[in-house]
Amino acid sequence: MTETISTGGKLKKELGLFDVYAICTGAMFSSGFFLLPGLAAAQTGASVALAYLIAGILMLPAMFSMAELSTAMPRAGGDYYFLDRAMGPLIGTIGGTGTYLALTLKSAFALIGMGAYLALFVNIDIRLVAVTLTFAFMLINIFGAKETTGLQRILIVVLVTVMAVFIGGGVANMFGWVGDSTIVNEPLTPFLSDGVAGLLGTVGFVFVSYAGLTKIASVSEEIKNPGHNIPLGMMISIISATIIYVLGVLLMTWILPMNEFNESLTPVADAAERTLGFLPGDLGVLFIVAAAMAAFASTGNAGLLAASRYPMAKGRDRLLPRPFARIDPRTSTPVFAIVFTSGLMIFAILALDESAIAKVASTFQLLIFMLVNVAVIVMRESRIEFYDPVYRTPFYPYMQVGGVLASLLLLSYIGADALALTLVVVSLSAVWYFYYATRRTVRHGAVFHWFANLGERRYQGLEDEMYMILREKGLREEDPFDEIIARAPIIDLDNSVSPIDIARLATDEFAKKHPEIDRERMAGDFIKSMQNNYTLVRAGATIPNLRTNAAKLTEIVIVRSRVGVLLNHDSDETTEQVRVHAFFFVISPDTNPGQHLRFLAQLVNHIEIEDFSHIWLKAADEQELKEIMIHNERMLTLCIETGTRTASLVGKAMRDLRFPEGTLIALIRRHDRVLIPRGSTMLHEGDRVTIIGDVESVQALTRQFADAS
Repeated sequence: MTETISTGGKLKKELGLFDVYAICTGAMFSSGFFLLPGLAAAQTGASVALAYLIAGILMLPAMFSMAELSTAMPRAGGDYYFLDRAMGPLIGTIGGTGTYLALTLKSAFALIGMGAYLALFVNIDIRLVAVTLTFAFMLINIFGAKETTGLQRILIVVLVTVMAVFIGGGVANMFGWVGDSTIVNEPLTPFLSDGVAGLLGTVGFVFVSYAGLTKIASVSEEIKNPGHNIPLGMMISIISATIIYVLGVLLMTWILPMNEFNESLTPVADAAERTLGFLPGDLGVLFIVAAAMAAFASTGNAGLLAASRYPMAKGRDRLLPRPFARIDPRTSTPVFAIVFTSGLMIFAILALDESAIAKVASTFQLLIFMLVNVAVIVMRESRIEFYDPVYRTPFYPYMQVGGVLASLLLLSYIGADALALTLVVVSLSAVWYFYYATRRTVRHGAVFHWFANLGERRYQGLEDEMYMILREKGLREEDPFDEIIARAPIIDLDNSVSPIDIARLATDEFAKKHPEIDRERMAGDFIKSMQNNYTLVRAGATIPNLRTNAAKLTEIVIVRSRVGVLLNHDSDETTEQVRVHAFFFVISPDTNPGQHLRFLAQLVNHIEIEDFSHIWLKAADEQELKEIMIHNERMLTLCIETGTRTASLVGKAMRDLRFPEGTLIALIRRHDRVLIPRGSTMLHEGDRVTIIGDVESVQALTRQFADAS
């Protein structure tokens, strides 16, 4: 059975580091800062700033776990996708539904809050404003993620700037540097109005303020270089958000009388009226209203962007009807999922109570964050080779265990009504799964890979999916793939030989550097590897590979057989013969299995280019064979000739060349010989030189020797 459906293509990778920061931060600031502090202070007193600090710290395990999962599996759907692949579609359905509803309702609540702050100056219908804004953000999201985050960038810049003015002006006022310092309230009294239990309950209540941080995972499929941008953007976001939350709430606590603070739904504006009173007219309050508008708008905008990817991902996996998965080819966005999510937001704006939304959202977030921490443990312990996160959580598994225990502790203080409503959503999600999804999916999670005694439930489709993700992610900066290809020995065969003969020839090449290896055993292991589904491809190539302690670095031996070698290949319980012309024998050390798999995936990516077999057989020499396997944008071939810009290179030794940092002369073709460059190697007229390096350095050399080839 096909497990996912193709519905118009993939999402574009358009989002950079600042976009990650803008989405994370924009999904956090709104009600958590502009509405909830007063309600939270009513529960715990002046310790409300401490509650925000504790919530930010307890967020770290979930943040680290989400960063790891996002860089291992950058797919739309975020929490849902990770929970589904780790623990199966039932848990994925429940977790995805809960997160989707919490994020959607929180976004709707933010737009209501936007209307409330506008009502400070204009007599308007708050809910009508919220509905109008939902329509506007729906249209922006339909046009594309880049357009959505373009607006998000502007909103975040406005928000952070005004918050800095608010906090800076408040601190200056408190210390008497500007304005009237007599407005400062009796500090931190009462500190714990309801004891430790009240403090912990408040931590759970305000936890939703940080929930937007991890929503970047739902758009990870659209992020450029996710291994770098996701964890870095999340870390910058939580640091800046925690600082603003704690300092801002502490400032409100010092400035506002506690009875007034407890009852205020616009605490930031109330505090600004006092602390920024030294500014002309109502400018201080206007600043805060502008920040609130930016905060609520950014949460509504980013929330709609992230939330719409949940039903899209479920539609891909057949857990929801097909239209949810469709991506419009004109905009590269899931239009139906966006429209559906917008409709749910409008329903919430018109029909639901705001305070219940906050509690239920916090409850679901605590539950989901607990499961996300468990998901990392499951994926690690499943030992799926193709699970290859760029970022790995520190202090594993203690970080994850601590996150689970913290979530359980806070859930015990969150309140029976919120827990009961959460249980209702969980039950309805389970009913939907068993009624609708079980007939359409046979997928299992990685948890069945963990328990060896459940081997019969091991799901090969999950490993295949992880393998495809690994191929799409490509190499990391530290992976010297091009250098390894450049120094790889090539065996070019015109006569017919057997598979074992080719394996022995390759083993002999490896033995030149590692004489201690058992040649017969290695050759036999290579033959076994040729039968593996991941090493044989339809383009007429195979990648026999081993991990061995004999190798200190990854090494490759390349063999071309012009006649071709017939190999038996087992596929779908049948055996077929495939004629193979290209052999890439790979050995890697046991210490870096992830890099080994990335090299294999990169080889497959090159082999599966259109008409590979024809190009491979037409290559004139060893250098052309290697150039087929190296990225064009990272490679430059120069023919050293007088009368061209390369004439200045004739007679120069390698050590005397002043090429840009980050480039390497990989090999030199001189007549019928291939030379491995050394520092003393002199360049002669007629040499054909292959240079590899990073894209910018290779482009610089291309400009320098533009007419040289």
